[in-house]
Amino acid sequence: MFTNLNRRDFVKSSALLAGVGLSTTHTNQKPVSQEKLGVELAIATICLDGFGDEFFEPAFEIIPQTPIRNVEFNVWHPRALSPAGIDSIRERCYLNGLKPISLQGSSFGGNAAKDTSHKLWLMEKTRELGCRRVKFTGARRGEQGGLDTVIEVLKELAPAAEEMDILIAVENHANNNIENIEDYEKIFAEVDSSHVGMCLDMGHFDGASVSNFDVIEHFHDKINHIDLKDVVAFGTYKSVPYGEGITKGEDIVQALIDKNYSGYIIIEQAPPMEGLELVTEMTRIYNQFSKFEKRV
Repeated sequence: MFTNLNRRDFVKSSALLAGVGLSTTHTNQKPVSQEKLGVELAIATICLDGFGDEFFEPAFEIIPQTPIRNVEFNVWHPRALSPAGIDSIRERCYLNGLKPISLQGSSFGGNAAKDTSHKLWLMEKTRELGCRRVKFTGARRGEQGGLDTVIEVLKELAPAAEEMDILIAVENHANNNIENIEDYEKIFAEVDSSHVGMCLDMGHFDGASVSNFDVIEHFHDKINHIDLKDVVAFGTYKSVPYGEGITKGEDIVQALIDKNYSGYIIIEQAPPMEGLELVTEMTRIYNQFSKFEKRV
């Protein structure tokens, strides 16, 4: 598999792609920067590794057995963030014919100076990998400085993101400092940058009793990343195998595409669920959503 892939091709395929998308917004805020990417599926390593410090060994074993080639790495543990850890991600992607497309670091919160330093480091490591996206959510609601600290850190990160051409995807979670439409209104009112946008986590919005379709109407020109998952009930965050819950994933993705979404759709069915054969399960989800892929 991928016998024709050489190092020069890999570096070329993972190089940074610049460009600003033109979209219409109902506010005076800047729309998020877009690549000439189209829409592509990817998978988050948490689907295979869970939350433990596995150094991506399950991910690198399982993903090459699926049709998926774009990978988001959940780099929450120290050794994954070290220079040697980033080099290992790069080398193993090359050996397995995979493309790193984004890094997700630990959440916003706590000491703002330390948090800013952590996220600047991750942005630089992202650029070294040839990615253009970083993703962060918040701390538990009301903790670690609340939404104010998220905004304080984003204000420092935004100019650096624009200079580095790195897109920051701010992800919602249920029971989190970043949870609902009002939270994002506050963020974007204070941080108006083409390189700071929203990661729409459809399962967490459903789990927090927030309509994904209302979110799309409000923020379609700020959404720069999509997390695909399903939950057991509206107002209850409990992840279930895709198709067994209430999240209308295909309708949500189509609504975003109708608003000219360009970017990645991340399979994030996590952590691994007992009784599922993961190669089969991840391939099933990929096949269900591959109809939305449109490469430019």
